[in-house]
Amino acid sequence: MSRTEAPPLPEPLRVPVADSHTHLDMQDATVEEGLARAEAVNVTAVVQVGCDVKGSYWAAETAAAHPSVHASVALHPNEAPRIVHGDPDGGARQGAREPGGRAALHEALAEIDALAALDHVRGVGETGLDHFRTGPEGIAAQEESFRAHIEIAKRHGKALVIHDRDAHADVLRILAEEGAPERTVFHCYSGDAEMARICAAAGYFMSFAGNVTFKNAQPLRDALAVAPVELVLVETDAPFLTPAPYRGRPNAPYLVPVTLRAMAEVRGTDEDTLAAAVYDNTARAFDF
Repeated sequence: MSRTEAPPLPEPLRVPVADSHTHLDMQDATVEEGLARAEAVNVTAVVQVGCDVKGSYWAAETAAAHPSVHASVALHPNEAPRIVHGDPDGGARQGAREPGGRAALHEALAEIDALAALDHVRGVGETGLDHFRTGPEGIAAQEESFRAHIEIAKRHGKALVIHDRDAHADVLRILAEEGAPERTVFHCYSGDAEMARICAAAGYFMSFAGNVTFKNAQPLRDALAVAPVELVLVETDAPFLTPAPYRGRPNAPYLVPVTLRAMAEVRGTDEDTLAAAVYDNTARAFDF
């Protein structure tokens, strides 16, 4: 089986569910194809997440055109240092970038702020901190951007969608310092059970992705087991983090049932009950 071949459609869920975090713009299928496949397995809503200014405009436009798509807009934590300090090497998707300084960061944040005011934009994110891909020289830009996104989310009454990679303590600290928005979502939750208890006490949603199915992910399953059901979401983060047994192959919203069934097993509940709760939680988190 080719690593590039899309996994088959899983058995449809009996109860509708929502994918709380996906990147349709990074997937091979058209938006219409991706949504049709999702609908075929009862994934009836998706949150399309922007990672830069261009992607955030795309998210907002796509949500405006498709009732089952809800947009979240932001500068990804790794985008902020690229704007400030430049990125001469770039990536295949992003390309090289000249340094723009803090003024360029503020201009980009102003565009995110304007998008966040739109009715069909339901979230501000993914924002947060990433100490894995960005070194010490980029921390100040990441923190400034994160704090600005928190303020934007609160001012517009939108959900805050957090990317937290190897930065748990700092993310929690900044949320406490700034005051978290009423609805805060830890996308691709990556903490342990103790952090899940901290998030639960603060009322933060925890969204679990396909990596909860990986063999080495017992700490994630422990966190899922103790997270209050009313704060649990499911996501694909597609095209990334494809759940087992399809790890390494392209991910898409139609694979949510694979992850949800694994989550139901971890929690010792039936998939219908969990799907219903997750859909309600996602609708509450993103106000749709």
